[in-house]
Amino acid sequence: MTAMPELAAADRVEVLVLVDNVTDNLSSVPDYVENEVPRLFQRGLRQLSGQCLCCGAHGLSCAIRAWHGDTARTLLFDTGPDPWVFERNVDRLGFDMGTVDGIVLSHGHWDHCGAMLRALEMIELRNGGRAIPTYMHPDMYRTRAMKAPNGSMRPFQDVPTAAMLEQQGARVVHAREAQLILDDLFYVSGEIPRVTAFETGLPGQYRRTADGSDWEPDPLLMDERFVAVRVKGKGVIVFTACSHAGVVNVMTHARDCLPGTPLFGVLGGFHLSGANERVIPETVAAMRAYDLKTIAAAHCTGWRAVSALAAAFGEAVAPSAVGKTYRF
Repeated sequence: MTAMPELAAADRVEVLVLVDNVTDNLSSVPDYVENEVPRLFQRGLRQLSGQCLCCGAHGLSCAIRAWHGDTARTLLFDTGPDPWVFERNVDRLGFDMGTVDGIVLSHGHWDHCGAMLRALEMIELRNGGRAIPTYMHPDMYRTRAMKAPNGSMRPFQDVPTAAMLEQQGARVVHAREAQLILDDLFYVSGEIPRVTAFETGLPGQYRRTADGSDWEPDPLLMDERFVAVRVKGKGVIVFTACSHAGVVNVMTHARDCLPGTPLFGVLGGFHLSGANERVIPETVAAMRAYDLKTIAAAHCTGWRAVSALAAAFGEAVAPSAVGKTYRF
């Protein structure tokens, strides 16, 4: 494996969850995590009501901000499924879209890209019209579907085309290989090798053939990638939006690509719900090898897997929810 230039060490990192499946303002959290409501009161909220709170939706979006000296760089990792939810949550949380320096779309599914065009529009309105580098795998744009029991296809909403993204203010960067971006503070993986026997992707998913005439099996979603940051004095934090590759495959590849620095934590969906509940025991057992200090399970992890992770790893598990802020 060709060694990458070294990932820069951030002095500190802050992660704001803009979109996630759930809201949770009541569960206790570790000292490094802040729930949504305290943030709202810090912004001047005087009275709690449903109108002031964020909305949960099936998907994920995080704003990851890394500081190095006096410089801060912000990466928007996915945008969730819906422009209305994204914009509402950004507004409630007081997140300044003008601070976004780049966008990474983790993979080509609607629940992660549905607000891409609106997010770019919001950024452009706040940053004076500066084009935003937007990192995409070239295979994300293929139309996808799940095969129903009766053999029919249930198509997904397509990812916006590169032309649509650029019209809205993106500077699209296509890559299959790993990249260091934004002053080398963020590592965007290449395609994730599949090395475990039990992580089999998304069985039943298909995509349109290149000529558009038919469907072909697409369980592995090879366009899926993760993002990683290195925090001084702690280690590497991996952001895995859905883990269709399998969270163990993701962590294994992160360790191999970023040698010499321990893995500190993982935040994102682990896709251990639905049919993948069957591999919860193997996944939990394999994750013990990484000695993670933070496991912020999100989105498609599922309650059974979160329960199993909490039983195995105790206080290291700090489940994600809309509006939560993680400070490392």
